[in-house]
Amino acid sequence: MSPLTRRRIAAFRANRRGMVSLWVFAALFLVTLFAELLANDKPILVHYDGALFFPVLKSYPETTFGGDLPTEAEYRDPEVAALISEKGFAVWPPIPFSFDTIVKGEGRNALAPPSARNLLGTDDQARDVLARLIYGFRVSVLFGLVLTVLSSVIGVVAGAVQGYFGGWVDLSFQRFLEIWSSMPTLYLLIILASFIQPGFWVLLGIMLLFSWMALVGVVRAEFLRGRNFDYVRAARALGMLDARIMMRHILPNAMTASLTFLPFILAGSVTVLTSLDFLGFGLPPGSPSLGELLLQGKNNLTAPWLAFTGFIVIATMLSLLVFIGEAVRDAFDPRRVPR
Repeated sequence: MSPLTRRRIAAFRANRRGMVSLWVFAALFLVTLFAELLANDKPILVHYDGALFFPVLKSYPETTFGGDLPTEAEYRDPEVAALISEKGFAVWPPIPFSFDTIVKGEGRNALAPPSARNLLGTDDQARDVLARLIYGFRVSVLFGLVLTVLSSVIGVVAGAVQGYFGGWVDLSFQRFLEIWSSMPTLYLLIILASFIQPGFWVLLGIMLLFSWMALVGVVRAEFLRGRNFDYVRAARALGMLDARIMMRHILPNAMTASLTFLPFILAGSVTVLTSLDFLGFGLPPGSPSLGELLLQGKNNLTAPWLAFTGFIVIATMLSLLVFIGEAVRDAFDPRRVPR
């Protein structure tokens, strides 16, 4: 590890707010990655007649546990639960509901307030809010991470080509960027999502059409500056390929400025997905979504736990990402010396 890298790591650790935010965000994301083990309407483990079964990972017909139906077992059915308890036991996750499980029982189920059974209450379709929150957090972060990585790769490549070659390549590309960036992105996303069946990858592709421009200007400026350095001219005079010069000699310097933008790009990607879900043009209906939770809070003012839960989770997530981005920015700032 080079001394410069050690200095940047030390500067990042010196920013206590950013360091704590990184640990909190990483812990939340790691926990939600295993959402099926935290919130599910299927047992994690079933010990029946001396054999072990894992319903979370594999589907088993009801006949496996002594039932009559060849279809998948409904483990929350009292009859199936009684069959399993006769010759074994079942280990349930802490939250016995999945994101699409309809809560059934005595009393009011839809828009039920927080209770010991449903810690954050239920929504207007009698689904557990905490379970949908866990799955929605995972979907939002994964969507933002994939979109950030893909858009950053495209933006870095476009900015590198534009800045390294310059001339008519730079001029024509700049005119294209001016036209493309002037389009109303959110309205175009709404229009495209209105006649295309929304889905995770379809929505990702649509948003990728406009999100790749975030790093183009930064990378272009670094390549315009770096292509005139003496060692770059010497490498070009020795016959080194342009692609190798770009990757080996200029790109590391350009990535220093680009890395500071990644947490903010991730926060922006999550915000756009939440906005589309809130407007009804995001993920398919029934998908766990933070934006859909906010929409339910707006439509059901008599259930304030929906709006409060969605607002607190989204505000916390974006605040953590902003604090991490500020710490990364300070770590790459040569004027800041870690204590």
